[in-house]
Amino acid sequence: MSQESADKKSPVCATFVLPPCPLLPEVSHAHGHMITRVHAPAKCARFYLAAICYAQSLWREGKPAQAILQLNKAFMADMSGDEEVLARYPPPYAVLVWFLENRPEGRFLGNPVRHFQHLATRVSGERKEVRSWRAWACFHLSREVLPMDEFPPDEEQIAKEKIVFPGWGEVVGRIREMGWKGESDVLEQTKATLREGG
Repeated sequence: MSQESADKKSPVCATFVLPPCPLLPEVSHAHGHMITRVHAPAKCARFYLAAICYAQSLWREGKPAQAILQLNKAFMADMSGDEEVLARYPPPYAVLVWFLENRPEGRFLGNPVRHFQHLATRVSGERKEVRSWRAWACFHLSREVLPMDEFPPDEEQIAKEKIVFPGWGEVVGRIREMGWKGESDVLEQTKATLREGG
């Protein structure tokens, strides 16, 4: 089976119901999980591109929560920051904001604030430290965009584990130290755009 065939879903499942995110690559058909799995061992630039393509596919299928999970996966890529794909499709902080600002009514989003809190405090595996800081960055962005009464943090976990949320400045600083080259600049620009009201 070819890579393209493995990635495609059946016509019944391939219906796009939402317009594309302009910050992600365009996709002509719905993708399946194999698009990232084939690149998982190396987690290189191709893995990153596959993850953001899958995020676009899931978004267009009306699955915003699953699309956000693919942004998490993109942040797992082992890159330096000099890769061509990052010049064209920067670290997807602004994509997350776009997803949240354009969240479709009636489609499952989950609670991104709670999700990123859990991810930041429980992440494991390769490069877990920088991935935790990226999750905190996404946590801050989610809190900035989403109404707190609808999307609260996990207060039970906070009390039980005595969690103290790191401040924005610390998060940016850690990502500057450990993240991809230029990643912290992208993150700060994303936050600045939010403060400017888009």
